[in-house]
Amino acid sequence: MLRTNTQDLIMMSVMGKVSHPVKGARPYVLAHDGEVLLLPGVGGITYNKRIGDVCVGLAADHVEPGVSTWNTEKREGSPDAYNRAYNALACIGNEAIVAAGDAKGARGVITGKHGGIEHVLIDFAPETLEKLLIDDKILVKAYGQGLRLLDHPQVAVRSLDPGLLGKLPVEEENGALHVGVAKMVPGKIMGSGLGSEQTWTGDYDIQLFDEQTVKEFGLADLRFGDIVAVLDTDHTYGRIYKQGAVSIGIVVHSDCFTSGHGPGVTTLLTTKEPGKIEAHLDRNANLAVILGITPRV
Repeated sequence: MLRTNTQDLIMMSVMGKVSHPVKGARPYVLAHDGEVLLLPGVGGITYNKRIGDVCVGLAADHVEPGVSTWNTEKREGSPDAYNRAYNALACIGNEAIVAAGDAKGARGVITGKHGGIEHVLIDFAPETLEKLLIDDKILVKAYGQGLRLLDHPQVAVRSLDPGLLGKLPVEEENGALHVGVAKMVPGKIMGSGLGSEQTWTGDYDIQLFDEQTVKEFGLADLRFGDIVAVLDTDHTYGRIYKQGAVSIGIVVHSDCFTSGHGPGVTTLLTTKEPGKIEAHLDRNANLAVILGITPRV
């Protein structure tokens, strides 16, 4: 068992609601190769894809598995303050409870945070999806921000429920954390989200446009919910390229056609110190496997 400061953490209610899919004035996307496409994207209830399903090769762009949520309530003087709090405090693995509508009382789990659109993503059972409607309210028991690993001060924790931490394929050996991951991702192909000044919210994208790199690292079958190691990247104070650093994250949305984009990764663990996180391949390092959730396909 990893020693943590769990006894010092606060569990607090935050509220979201099921979002509607969104499109801008230009409803299509301009792909990296010049093709013009109109595809499903962010928001709404995705009925036929959930964590554990492959997220590459879909007829979709930035699609979010399960239920996409946000808080659109406005606060005088700071219109998006509630949604910022919802995004910042919600952690991967937190419990979510439907608070209104035909699915009231159904329980799910937070599986990701998507930057730009600022959504919190939640997995619910298929029978719950059939009862949910756009704008149904969802209560999240936010718990995990402020979590520290007492014996590994060089490793920062981000947006990770303590209960989920105990289920991840993580072991301590010779002063390092040995983490099982579904994929190793080279930092050189990371795109949108790079340079953000903080990593408590949002994600950043794995570009899959270089076929040789995709083949070398086996990225063509990435899955929603995959735990991945992003090599040579430090997320302690933002997202930067740094040789020897390692960041562990979870794949939260699908592949994309637009330049600089791809499957998104929300940060869970990070270190700037070489050797403090050692990653090894483990095909079962996926949130669906870890939580016993059955993929749709």
